[in-house]
Amino acid sequence: MSETERPILALRNISKRFGATQALADVELNLYPGEVHALVGENGAGKSTLIKIATGIHQPDAGTMELAGEPYRPAEPAVAQRQGVAAIYQEPSIFPDLSVAENIFIGHQDRGLLVNRKGMERDAVEVLRRLDMDLSPTQPAGILTVAGQQAVEIAKAISLDVRVLIMDEPTAALSAHEVNQLFRQVQRLRELGVAVLFISHRLDEVFEIADRVSVFRDGRHISSRPIAEVTKDQMVREMVGRDPSEFFVRTPQAPGEVVLAVEGLGRRGVFRDVSFELRRGEVLGFAGLVGAGRTDIALALFGVAPADEGTIVIDGQPITIGSPTDALRHGIAYLSEDRRKLGLSMTQSVTTNITLATLDRYTSRFGIVDRSAEAVDAAALRDRLGIVTASLDTPVEHLSGGNQQKTMLGKWLNAEPRVLILDEPTRGIDVGAKAEVHRFIDELARAGMAIIMISSDLPEVLAMSDRIAIMREGRLQGVRSGSDADQETVMAMAVGVA
Repeated sequence: MSETERPILALRNISKRFGATQALADVELNLYPGEVHALVGENGAGKSTLIKIATGIHQPDAGTMELAGEPYRPAEPAVAQRQGVAAIYQEPSIFPDLSVAENIFIGHQDRGLLVNRKGMERDAVEVLRRLDMDLSPTQPAGILTVAGQQAVEIAKAISLDVRVLIMDEPTAALSAHEVNQLFRQVQRLRELGVAVLFISHRLDEVFEIADRVSVFRDGRHISSRPIAEVTKDQMVREMVGRDPSEFFVRTPQAPGEVVLAVEGLGRRGVFRDVSFELRRGEVLGFAGLVGAGRTDIALALFGVAPADEGTIVIDGQPITIGSPTDALRHGIAYLSEDRRKLGLSMTQSVTTNITLATLDRYTSRFGIVDRSAEAVDAAALRDRLGIVTASLDTPVEHLSGGNQQKTMLGKWLNAEPRVLILDEPTRGIDVGAKAEVHRFIDELARAGMAIIMISSDLPEVLAMSDRIAIMREGRLQGVRSGSDADQETVMAMAVGVA
């Protein structure tokens, strides 16, 4: 991209307000053909609002947009797609019962009333070939992996002659191998002259894939630079306004007595022969590639998908966990990796979500809920965790990702567990909220809580864990002291090299 080249999409002085919230304030962004432009910022920085304006979901209050030098103001996403601007998200929007070819061409209005399936499949093969995608046009889209479904969405965009493709957290649910596949597809898009806007909280990926990066903070445009002219620390400082040395802080302390002991735990076809101990005040990190069995162990300990072999011992007493109710009764709580589907009731209030797992505590024998007692406990956890919300009655779907995560954490802290399992506790939240979650974990460990932390972010595991359990293909490869482990050692064990 030369300095004199005209951007394919130019946003000028864009502002947008929702009630009292200024979501965007006078922001600018230029996207160029054949360039991958990363957009980073904390939750609430304005990234999602900008995407929705660019794709016609929202209309700006002020400012202008140009597409290939012409005025651009789509009234809805279908209009934006017809003009060559499309978006894909971390959860693909495919039709699972339709074939790959049908999904690729479902948005076309120029193929007539009668479907020529052979012609459609032939055209799908050509689109997939242009992107070097190894997919059959006749297979049902529903059987594909998330990465495969994203590939179908990219192919669909190419079939519509996309000029600008927005990718919003596309790697959040992908394994390392699938991320590499996606990046090869992004490279093909770059070669085809498509402008790609890549949004991610994973800064390593930004440095790997992006040509240029823009930073937003509090609805404002902070900077735009070639990726070669910015450092990771510099980017983080611009995103949050404080030094990255504040992140990943643990207070050294000696763990106490054994709280949880697991021996020979297994579930047929999923994981087997897993043994470990967890001590009071300890953070035991679980590392491994996606599909290694880390979450499956958590689901077994919480009774969602119980183990069918092995023993679980709490405070020296063998126990049986066949359901989440059993787990909670024995003092085990589980913060799910998927807060929207498994962790929170999105349409209900902050208070309701915080007291959801402990509703019996507020309910009389006549079934009457003590709402005032609920509100008192919810307010205390809101203050303790720093949940930013206009009201405790606000539905959690209206909160930022970081505040949703804190609300889910508040739900389980309200249960006063002895063992807290945190599955990807900082996935999909910005670096500022991540630092707060890390401080809460440290505070809980210092107070004596025994914590299992599962994370795909290896630096996070290394920084936050007293010991690290490394999983590979359903087997525990070993447990390393946090002070003795490094990224190379842990990854070598995770992939079976060591």
